Amino acid sequence: MTALFLPLAIGPWQIVLIVVIVLLLFGGRKIPELMRGLGSGIKEFKEASKEEPNDKKLEE
Repeated sequence: MTALFLPLAIGPWQIVLIVVIVLLLFGGRKIPELMRGLGSGIKEFKEASKEEPNDKKLEE
């Protein structure tokens, strides 16, 4: 059972490696823009998921 979760385990060295790769690919200036875009996308998703039950009531 633990063999299934072993590939998903991320340690501190893997996190450092991912951060370094992201910095190399996007540069320091693009990261804040990417995070803003990600944040607004998550916000829109949450708003849309809250609105769906209201839409079902209107259909009835």
